[in-house]
Amino acid sequence: MDFRILPPDGILETTVALPLSKSINARAIVMAHLAGKSEAPVDCADTQTLAAILAAPKLDGTVDVGPAGTAMRFLTALAAATPGTSCTLTGSERMLRRPIAPLVDALRELGADIAYEGMEGYPPLRVEGRRLSGGTIAIDASVSSQFISALMMVAPLMESPLEIELKGIVGSLPYIKMTAEMMRRRGVNTDVEPLRIWIDNSPYRKTDVDDAEPDWSAAAFWYEIAALSAGWVSLESMRADSIQGDSEEAALFEKLGVTTEFTDEGAELSATPELFNSLDADMSGMPDAVPALAVTACMVGVPFRFSGVGALHHKECDRLEALAAELAKLGFPLDIEAYGTVLAWDGRRQPVRELPVFDTYNDHRMAMALAPTAIFVPGIVVRDADVVGKSYPDFWKHLQEAGFTLLDPSEPMPEPAE
Repeated sequence: MDFRILPPDGILETTVALPLSKSINARAIVMAHLAGKSEAPVDCADTQTLAAILAAPKLDGTVDVGPAGTAMRFLTALAAATPGTSCTLTGSERMLRRPIAPLVDALRELGADIAYEGMEGYPPLRVEGRRLSGGTIAIDASVSSQFISALMMVAPLMESPLEIELKGIVGSLPYIKMTAEMMRRRGVNTDVEPLRIWIDNSPYRKTDVDDAEPDWSAAAFWYEIAALSAGWVSLESMRADSIQGDSEEAALFEKLGVTTEFTDEGAELSATPELFNSLDADMSGMPDAVPALAVTACMVGVPFRFSGVGALHHKECDRLEALAAELAKLGFPLDIEAYGTVLAWDGRRQPVRELPVFDTYNDHRMAMALAPTAIFVPGIVVRDADVVGKSYPDFWKHLQEAGFTLLDPSEPMPEPAE
């Protein structure tokens, strides 16, 4: 479905109950499975996919994860480390173009039996499960932190403790630390250093740990809305002491005119006229915040340079190329620099001659980042809007509750109020 979007009539003021953290949920589902428990929070399409697959008696036959990259990576390690498993892991067309070789190479070094069924280095994968050895391995940590987390979570199944040496520029280190903390809460000893991780092969405990938190990655779009609308947004149950690395986005959005006050009820976002002249940030620790930050910075006129974003080439789409293409429709020429690891805008603007119709590239974060531009450009169209179900199924409902109007693009634009 496609939506034409119109902004609220008055000053925006809304309270939002965000979905649970997809990153925490996915890890909780895998750890619950490994602990012999079935209960774990499920809140969006990606975690529903993972939970449904693990609800089967065992991984067997063809297992289709669709577009769920987290499920592909976590299930690859889980299937390889579980004796008796025999399956082929496949997914959507885009999934079959997302690299997985660093994880497969590391698992093979530990004794895994994995074969590529198609193009070398990419799914689909044929996996025959067995008990892995443990010991010391090295892995390229620059492509995806989920490769590291996948190895960490199955370490308790191995014959000896696992030591992981991280090579290259480590991306999304906060997500690795999240995995380690959740494992510790379930009785597995872990030690995380900048270039080394150690995990004991002690089993998970069956505990009633509740890691559930609202999703800071989803919060980025409401920070964007607060910045563009100059309104007020209350995010229920958000915590300053979150284990999610994306909680650091609050400090970056403050430079784009949004302040955060934490209360017992959550986070209160409010806009201020105080903007930085430019924004220069290393985003390797929270790449999922880049779409919302880039769109916000352009719309409020703050030039930016985001480094450490090379991993965004390998998300649901090539997010760097997608952001450059879609923001060009609003007159903002973005640059992709330093061999594809930097996204920048120098403040230049170009004339726009037609109302933008945005493509979303089957990427939930592209849809959610582009929608708030309707505040400045009423009537923009977002194509394939239902893609938000991957991580935030209620996004459009919450947008309407905040006062936005969603129309079928075939309907005429409403006449402006006199």
